[in-house]
Amino acid sequence: IEFFQPPAVPGYGAAGGFELRLLDKGGTNDYHKIEKVNTEFVAELGKRPELSSVFSFYSASFPQYMLNMDYDLARQKGVTVEKAMSTLSTLIGSNYETNFIKYNRQYKVMVQASPEYRALPEDVLKLYVKNDKDEMVPFSAFMKMDKVYGLSEITRHNMYTSTEISGSYGKGYSSGMAIDAIKDVAEKTLPRGFAIDWAGISADQVARGNEAIYMFLICLGFVYLLLAAQYESFFLPLAVILSLPTGVFGAFCLLKIMGLENNIYAQVAMVMLIGLLGKNAVLIVEFAVQRHRSGASILRAAIDGASARFRPILMTSCAFIAGLIPLVVATGPGALGNRTIGTAALGGMLFGTIFGVIIIPGLYVIFGSLAAKRKLIKVEEENPLSEEIENNTEKIHYA
Repeated sequence: IEFFQPPAVPGYGAAGGFELRLLDKGGTNDYHKIEKVNTEFVAELGKRPELSSVFSFYSASFPQYMLNMDYDLARQKGVTVEKAMSTLSTLIGSNYETNFIKYNRQYKVMVQASPEYRALPEDVLKLYVKNDKDEMVPFSAFMKMDKVYGLSEITRHNMYTSTEISGSYGKGYSSGMAIDAIKDVAEKTLPRGFAIDWAGISADQVARGNEAIYMFLICLGFVYLLLAAQYESFFLPLAVILSLPTGVFGAFCLLKIMGLENNIYAQVAMVMLIGLLGKNAVLIVEFAVQRHRSGASILRAAIDGASARFRPILMTSCAFIAGLIPLVVATGPGALGNRTIGTAALGGMLFGTIFGVIIIPGLYVIFGSLAAKRKLIKVEEENPLSEEIENNTEKIHYA
């Protein structure tokens, strides 16, 4: 009995894992050769630790019966190929003819041979077809049945004869690592004239590529632009931006310790960490900017900012970490997703809080000194615009 996890995206396929097609691009149409290559390829994939439960239902040795029709004999009997196949389809399969109404209900009329006349394969040759002279001719008069072995169905993908291969990801490995492993095995083992192509959610993942890094860069870009507008400086926002990698490192570190993979849940947690850790850095830098504007040196302002904001940052971060503990130890349906997002967020916040109160003041000293020495625009002010508006409002009020 094989068990398959549900798809990562509900409704996207019948099961989770990967899905691909082995293509016969050489156009050999040798189904037994395709079966051999497919079996060897599946066996090689099963040896990789990144993959598990790799299987394929492709078989060129499926038992079946083939009807061989003698066209000359059929012509002599007055039976056309179209008439013979149409009659056989009706008798073995069925054919919808008409409707009738009885007891105020509508019923369908289906034409088909009785079950006792189509119970065995040999019964096909005992059936009759009407010729052009309205005479009943048995199928056995111009048709023979042979037992053969072949394909249960012919699958094509992008016009190429193909086989379907599916499987799951190995424990502790991400979907990206599994896809890379499949590409590596295909490049090393597939003979000339054969290639692979992706299907299902795997095709979308390969087509979209690794967009996570672009997503993080866009987030960082927006954060930088907002902070640059707030501080009216192109240097001071770097003290906030460069403090974020500590949290990302903590998230990856705890995920590794807990044996979890870097999936979409972990990436959502890291996007959230950009905002939370950025908020802590903003608290320190904001206070340091105010202290420096009031006359303190950059070093003194950084120390005062870290000291003044240490307790609020510690309290909010500890409360957030405590709230993540139920997610980290979650059980039951959906536990893996909850544990992943909780573990990534907890590790990032823990590392970011512990090392952030040390790194952020140091970064402010570096970039605050650069901002004081060199202004990129003549009217650049390192004091936040919001503080200036508040001060002006207070002066007007007192006046």
